[in-house]
Parts: sequence; C-alpha cells; structure tokens
Amino acid sequence: MSRLFGTDGVRGTAGRYPLDPDTVTRLGGALVRALAPDGRALRLLVGRDTRESGPWIERALARGAGSHGARLTSAGVIPTPAVSYLTTSLGFDAGLVISASHNPFEDNGVKVFSSAGEKLPDDTERAIEALVADPAWPTPDRPVPDPAVADFSDAYLQHLRSSLPDPGRLGRLRVAIDTANGATSAVAPRLFADLGFDVTVLHDRPNGRNINARCGSTHPAELAAAVAAGGRRLGVAFDGDGDRAIFVDHEGRLVDGDAVLLLCARQLKAAGRLSNDVVVATVMSNIGLELALREHGIRLARCPVGDKYVREEMASQGAAIGGEQSGHIIFSDYLSTGDGLLTALQVLRAMAETGRELADLARALVAYPQVLVNVRVREKRAVEEIPAVRDVMERVVRRLEGRGRLLIRYSGTEPLLRIMIEGPDQQAIQTLADEIAERVRQSLG
Repeated sequence: MSRLFGTDGVRGTAGRYPLDPDTVTRLGGALVRALAPDGRALRLLVGRDTRESGPWIERALARGAGSHGARLTSAGVIPTPAVSYLTTSLGFDAGLVISASHNPFEDNGVKVFSSAGEKLPDDTERAIEALVADPAWPTPDRPVPDPAVADFSDAYLQHLRSSLPDPGRLGRLRVAIDTANGATSAVAPRLFADLGFDVTVLHDRPNGRNINARCGSTHPAELAAAVAAGGRRLGVAFDGDGDRAIFVDHEGRLVDGDAVLLLCARQLKAAGRLSNDVVVATVMSNIGLELALREHGIRLARCPVGDKYVREEMASQGAAIGGEQSGHIIFSDYLSTGDGLLTALQVLRAMAETGRELADLARALVAYPQVLVNVRVREKRAVEEIPAVRDVMERVVRRLEGRGRLLIRYSGTEPLLRIMIEGPDQQAIQTLADEIAERVRQSLG
C-alpha cells in the first residue's frame, strides 16, 4: 500500500497523484468513512491558502466527503491554525486545510485536524490510506452540493487578541509584516491595525501563483531591509499558510525559532506560566538553546523533526511551549498547533512585560557553531552495531559532554548518513566530524 500521509498531511504537485482529482475525491470519502464507521453524518470545516489549485481541491474533497453524507463548511482563505481552533471551538468533527505551507504555488496538500484541533493519529491515517488504495471500495458518484461558505475570521482574531491583554503598553508600535501572499494576507494587517499598531505590510496581494515567491518566512531579506531603513521596532514574516513566523529586530537581524523559544520561555517562567519548567524542541535546535534554558532552570526536551512530534512531546511533558528553528511555535495555553500570528503576539507580550526590545531579548541566545557532513553509504546499517564507528562516536560524545552535541541519522530519501556536531569551537568540531565520517566510509562506503 502506498503512503499518502507524510509528517504534515498529504502533499504533492497539484493535479498529479496523490493530488489528482480522483485521489482527492477518494481521500474525502475515506476520511469520512474512517472517522465515522457507524455512518453518522459528520460536520467538516475546510480552509485553504491562496494557491490557484485550492478551490478545485476543495470541491473534490467536498464531492468525496459529501457522497458519504458529510456536510462541509468552507471558511475560504484562512490560516491553518485558524482551522484547528475553529474546528474545536465551533464543534466540527474534523477540520481540513488545503495548503503546502512554504512550498511554491505548484504544490498543494491536505492536512486534517481532529475534533480536538490536533493532527490525526497514525492509525487513523493508515486506515484512510487503506481505503483510498482499495480498488474494491467505491466512492459513490452522485451530485453533492458545493460547501456552504462562512466567514469565521472574527472569532479567530478575537481569540488571538486575548493572548495580548494590554497592547497599549507597547505604544504606537511601528511594525512591518510580510504575509507571503498567503493565508495571512487579509487577517494579519487587520489584527495588527486593530491592536493600534502602525503597520507596514509587504506581499499581501495574492494572485494564486505568487505565494511564498521570494517573500515570507523563507525569504526575509526584503522585510529586514524595510525594518532597518524605516525605523521600525521589528518585523514579522509569515509562511504561506500562516503557521510559522520568523522575526527581524530593529536593525534587520534575523531572529529564528530557537531565539523565540528562549525569550518566550523566560517570560512565561517569570510570569509563573511555564508549566513543569520545560520547553520542547526538535533534534535540530541548537545546543545554545539548551544551555541558555538550563541557566534559567528550564529543561529542554527534544523530539523528532515535525510539528506533529513537537505537539506529542508537549502533551507528554505537560509543556506550555514547544517548537522548531523554522519559527513553528506552539503555545498550548491557546492553540494545539503552531500559529505565526499568535507567536508574533507572544513575542510582543514579552517585549511589553519586560520593557525591552526584541534585539535585547534575542541576544540571550548564543548559537554554537555547527558542522554537517554527509557520507554516501552502500547500506543503512545501525551505526551502533559497527564497532569502529561506535567507538569513535562514544569518544566524541565524551569530548563534547556538557559543551556540545552529536546527532547522526540516515537520510530518508538518499543513501546518505548525516553527521551533525555542535560545539564551542568550529575547527575542533569539524575535525571530530571528519573523524567519524572517515570511519563510516571505511565501514559502509
């Protein structure tokens, strides 16, 4: 059986498998069948970003889901986290998002949130995949109405505004935002203006094809220049579906997700709102974050890359905050998924409550040098089972203890072993990485 779901839903080139019309229609039907095997009528909410393929994918999902008795309501163009929040707050049985996040417009995808506003568990995804792949399982071919359309943006924005209780403490804040010609293009300018801020907006004219095109969180250079040249206190760049944010300080310097985790965690602890004194981050977050948190009595719990795994680990740890370097940050007191707009408001809240600028708050993170070496291998054996490799790895770990980190993992798509080392001295960690790489080449090359 072919896999449809990756770590962030079903994704591919729009019009090609698995995002061809027939497969998307079957996906809509299979979703209903898997979530309601008893045949009860489901209420589904669907939202999308600004890609030109979004409307026809929405209709295909509606055709498949509707043929199995589900009732779909379309929220139109709206950020991914809004669908997560609204699914739960308005009592829908599931939420669907049509988006490919920070990918170019040719791509698209389908994410599914449960009634609790969280990504579906693996066993439900497997059940959906099995139905889609089963040639004996038909999707009824009968006319179904287009989804009802409703504007829920007010409810979403009201929830976000509640997370910044006193915006007036920031004064007439001058801020620049880049909405990536994506899902935040309409709601982000409105949110910041309603809070009383002086807002300069970049890339908020979506045309179906310009989403993420040299703009947004993956291309923040133009935003950085605008902030520095215009005397603004900070800038925020969102990605295409609005679930992440990257910042620039008043001098135009980038502030990534690691720095945001640190400054927000410190403020949450100071306010008595950092449950269990723990922050969740992925294995890719810099060890500088871990060491800086430790100085403030905060523990870092790591998990595999992917917001789904961040959320699972947060639930396990009882954490109030977790996220990734990419700017995908989850604040569990407000939402069960990452939200770029919410992240921006929490950064502003830290500024308001400390009376400090973003540059000053972000300076607490001292990122350690990092080396990444890829070694081509003939087979993907567990490196712990190869004595020569295991011995040098253990020696490196002892050398780095308390001051660095070693991460070794195989590529999921290529015959490569990736060796990542972080430590205080660039030349020293390069030597250590090369030593491990040579042992790997001798054993597996």
